[in-house]
Amino acid sequence: MADDELENVDPDDISDLLVKVERSFDMKFESTELMHIITFGELCDQIVNKIQLAHSNDCTSQQAFYKLREAMASTFQIDHKTITTSSALVGLLPKQSRCSLVKKLEVHLGFKLHILRPPYWASVTFGILLVTSCAALFFNWQIGLAGLAFSNAGLWFAKKFSNILNLQTVGQLAKKMTSESYFKSRRNPSTFNKSEIEKILVDLFSNDLGIDKSKLTREAKLS
Repeated sequence: MADDELENVDPDDISDLLVKVERSFDMKFESTELMHIITFGELCDQIVNKIQLAHSNDCTSQQAFYKLREAMASTFQIDHKTITTSSALVGLLPKQSRCSLVKKLEVHLGFKLHILRPPYWASVTFGILLVTSCAALFFNWQIGLAGLAFSNAGLWFAKKFSNILNLQTVGQLAKKMTSESYFKSRRNPSTFNKSEIEKILVDLFSNDLGIDKSKLTREAKLS
């Protein structure tokens, strides 16, 4: 991979990722706030400086696991001692009742987990139909519109009733909670651990943008 890999990332993809950062760290970037940011390290520092809370050395991912374990034990009516970081989600969330169980778990936690996706065949099929329908508009607008309506309805239905897990273990889910709902995963949301922020951002950039973590150095240029 090239050293300028970050520079080649679509700016819109980075913008979408920054929305996740805002949501996770309960902040809002002003329209011109990041204009002077050039490197990944500068972005990390900007985010740390923007969080005006007391520093605490406690581990958020550990707290996220304890919070998740307690929520699962209460929601599923099982002994919390049976839940470990290596526990398989597929066993705790059986397919036939997965959607409802995840919703109950989200209510208990107070935030969305985003751990279910539609089957790949559904996403691919309706995605291809959507593209084909857009092209059909130039030849027969009635068929094109019908195809667009059907494909959009199909994509909505597939997303609404998604039941395929995109994670494998409880530990992976706790890590995801830490990245995407940082303060809501902490025991004391009025504090934060400065040393964790850069690692969380590395994980987010790597997972969402498909960037090798070794490329996410503090000197890596964003644009």
